[in-house]
Amino acid sequence: MKKVLANDAMQSGYEYARTEPTGKHFHPDFKPHLTPPEMLSLGVFGGLYFGDKPAEFPKTWFTSAKLSPDGKQHKELNLYGVNASQPLSVWQEKGWIHKDDPRGWFQWYCRYYLGRRHEDDVRQIKRWKAITRHVAQIAHNCRPGDQHCRPRQRQAILHWAYDSRNL
Repeated sequence: MKKVLANDAMQSGYEYARTEPTGKHFHPDFKPHLTPPEMLSLGVFGGLYFGDKPAEFPKTWFTSAKLSPDGKQHKELNLYGVNASQPLSVWQEKGWIHKDDPRGWFQWYCRYYLGRRHEDDVRQIKRWKAITRHVAQIAHNCRPGDQHCRPRQRQAILHWAYDSRNL
């Protein structure tokens, strides 16, 4: 078990334990297609997520990451070149943000991937599974390999660790 102290632009003094090996022992219903560093290198969240490169995450995650140079969202940094995100304020208003993960689902996933297990895991995995409706729409409406079909929906599912390049 490894203790981690999170101190970054959005959270300070939060401590948690990594009790599982990195990338291992996931809940049987949780099968993400992509790892957090793969997502960051493909281009997600307009480069805005983790622009401050929080020290709790491996530096190697940021080597190939497409990050905003100015703290603003840039849709051209996304794999599909479109904006597919709602502002954090919307997520907060809807009650989708757990206090321990103030940046949202992707922060939860990064910590889960690195071995943290948490009271919010079941809810977050349920939310992840709900995105399959968008995966199904892409598979049903787009020709296999057509990466130009439904780019906003493709970008949105990428934000949830689904890889539509294989649909």
